[in-house]
Amino acid sequence: MSSAEQIEIDGHSVRVSNVDKVYFPERGFTKGDVVRYVMAVGTGMLRAFGDRPTTLERHPDGVGGESFYQKRVPKYVPEWIRTARIRFPSGRTADELCPDSVASLVWAANLGCLTFHPWPVRRGDTEHPDELRIDLDPQPGTDFADAVRAAHEMRAVLDEHGLTAWPKTSGGRGLHLYVPLRPSWPFVEVRRAVIALGRELESRMPEHVTMAWWKEERGRKVFVDYNQMARDRTIAGAYSVRANPRATVSAPLTWDEVDDAHPDDFDLATMPERFARLGDVHADMSGHAFDLGSALALSDRQTHDSGSGDLPYPPDHPKMPGEPARVQPSRARKP
Repeated sequence: MSSAEQIEIDGHSVRVSNVDKVYFPERGFTKGDVVRYVMAVGTGMLRAFGDRPTTLERHPDGVGGESFYQKRVPKYVPEWIRTARIRFPSGRTADELCPDSVASLVWAANLGCLTFHPWPVRRGDTEHPDELRIDLDPQPGTDFADAVRAAHEMRAVLDEHGLTAWPKTSGGRGLHLYVPLRPSWPFVEVRRAVIALGRELESRMPEHVTMAWWKEERGRKVFVDYNQMARDRTIAGAYSVRANPRATVSAPLTWDEVDDAHPDDFDLATMPERFARLGDVHADMSGHAFDLGSALALSDRQTHDSGSGDLPYPPDHPKMPGEPARVQPSRARKP
């Protein structure tokens, strides 16, 4: 690519500027490399988050410069860019990018978007998630192998409740498990199901897994970040580039690959070849939609048997009915 290039794709013309600008100094990857990457794996991205309202994590000067999250599309956008209106916990709304073509992804990449953060809902119904997402987040002193161990046990928990998950790397040290759902439950109920499943996992692996929201209580364990299912909380979309020196990407995996995989195996340079060879290994996910009834019944039993109720919401959420005090435990204790 030259310093600027007009790309014709999907029947649209997208101008890409400053294609020689270095985005990843350690490895020499440029903005043009990011655009070429998006074009190479774009069909996989569309399977993963096409038709979903999507927040853009923009790094217009590369990983060494300032960055920001863009929830509202810019004021001036091509007329063919599709958007979806979402509602924040505050009740305010915004029109977010809703990708429907590889051209729309290239358009976002030209803005410096590295990581796409899609909502777990579709444009046609933004109130009812059609994905249950489980974020297994290794805490200090643990690593990707610990997340893998927790993922295998969570797979068994999900299976017992009629649910099947598709795993992917976060692009960092963690693992994400995605369960396609019937869009029949609001955010609060899907979040409640994740809490129930996480508590069951914690009960089976108490030395390795935690549901503790407060960092001071987590210890050297894998945290099941249940609040990633709260409204306006998102996870890096499949195939998204992560803003780290190595330019790793969030890689969809098969369960047979999980034990031997390492996050550094998948990056801006290696994923296009893998995608060309294997295609989208999560392509079959689109043909499924599971029921949350059993997981919600598990939540009811946990409440009845042990009195376990809700857990704290993220700090930007209004106080929710039944939520415990949103106070850091060490600050709540009296001397």
